[in-house]
Amino acid sequence: MQHFQESMYKLIVETSTNLPADVRQAIQAAREQEDAGTRSALSLSTIADNIQMAECNVSPICQDTGMPTFIVHCPVGANQIEMKKAIIAAVAQATKDSKLRTNSVDSLTGANSGDNIGPGTPVIHFEQWERDEIEAKLILKGGGCENKNIQYSLPAELEGLGKAGRDLDGIRKCILHAVYQAQGQGCSAGFIGVGIGGDRTTGYELAKHQLFRAADDVNPHPELRKLEEYVMENANKLGIGTMGFGGQVSLLGCKVGVMNRLPASFFVSVAYNCWAFRRQGVLIDANSGEITEWVYTKGETVPMQKDEPAAAAAAPSERREVVLQTPVSEEQIRQLKVGDVVIINGPMHTGRDALHKHLMDHDSPIDLNGAVIYHCGPVMAKDEQGGWVVKAAGPTTSIREEPYQGDIIKKFGIRAVIGKGGMGAKTLKALQEHGAVYLNAIGGAAQYYAQCFKKVEGVDFMEFGIPEAMWHLQTEGFAAIVTMDSHGNSLHADVEQESREKLAQFKEPVFS
Repeated sequence: MQHFQESMYKLIVETSTNLPADVRQAIQAAREQEDAGTRSALSLSTIADNIQMAECNVSPICQDTGMPTFIVHCPVGANQIEMKKAIIAAVAQATKDSKLRTNSVDSLTGANSGDNIGPGTPVIHFEQWERDEIEAKLILKGGGCENKNIQYSLPAELEGLGKAGRDLDGIRKCILHAVYQAQGQGCSAGFIGVGIGGDRTTGYELAKHQLFRAADDVNPHPELRKLEEYVMENANKLGIGTMGFGGQVSLLGCKVGVMNRLPASFFVSVAYNCWAFRRQGVLIDANSGEITEWVYTKGETVPMQKDEPAAAAAAPSERREVVLQTPVSEEQIRQLKVGDVVIINGPMHTGRDALHKHLMDHDSPIDLNGAVIYHCGPVMAKDEQGGWVVKAAGPTTSIREEPYQGDIIKKFGIRAVIGKGGMGAKTLKALQEHGAVYLNAIGGAAQYYAQCFKKVEGVDFMEFGIPEAMWHLQTEGFAAIVTMDSHGNSLHADVEQESREKLAQFKEPVFS
């Protein structure tokens, strides 16, 4: 087993940087279904570019490399203690090499371990099987989509769908509602794993296990196969689309599993995964520890086709491109409207949960009047001269900053906020009152946006950890779409309302 640690390192790198063939095929199929030139179609084009760039750069597809979760099947008698040590060492090395973001933080203090190692990190499940080889599978599921997981206890009353009972039809309603509630915050279009039954813990575990199934497999259970097919046909009628911009494709895959339950409990657990569906597996020789086979076909066998330029994410009839040099004036911002594509040049500053909380009660280390704040926790690395470089830098889910954002805009004179998934009524009101806009970048497109950052000018609050620090970046050609403007308009609110209305069409029973 002398090569086992090296094999685990290779598994981590491949999972983080190269989507497997079945996922690429699902994304390509989605591109073919969307009308050319729409926001969703052009967003999918950006996603395709990002997938290719990550593979070529051997860098993370998405900056949020999530909670590394391993499932290891091993022969009876295998030394699981030594295997666990090797996996932990491989995770630490991959983090040091910027293949994983430093994501493990103390739940009480918020302190970042810096190496993705700590209590509960990484997650490793061992299972014995009656085979001589070892199988190791890994999923990297980011926080944005993890936050859109949902669990239902039946019977339940569901918004737009009415009563969901303890039957197949009730389960159907839960799954459709799960897709609806995710909107664009989980980086749609996404994949879902569904667990029926169990208890609260095992139900979620079963749901996540479904994500390890191949995207094109067929469920052997006839009723579940029928349910999966129904969901794939009808969830895409909700009109949520890529990034929640509206469109024909909101779901790329649905896999359902079932287990027994207690008479008193009936849980339907849904594990939501973004389009950046990073999971891979290997078969390993139990004597040498070397990889003998990859479980999922590696991604380079299915290249992503290119078509239209990916910079603009708006329909041709409504596309207006505006170049902004930071700092930005209120007059410039008031001229923008929902649907405009904004190209940003000049200084930009990252800020996530820790920074927003801090700025509520403290001054900023730099002047933010007219500034652009990017909701982003980048993957950073040092170059040969010891300077910082951006390795991956897609947007994080913005709604977490809703309690702070309006106050921060007012306090510091911020003119633009960039993130993904949109924000709520409090932020929309602040945009209108103080002259600012919300710009939606393409979630998961970490390589596509990293190339826009030409220089790291500095960093503050490194004590928060690399993802939560305030990075000062010299920016060139950063493209995003106005989805909330200073006139009270919100594309996110519009799409949510429209999809809620469409959800109601699935209220009547389907499965008897």
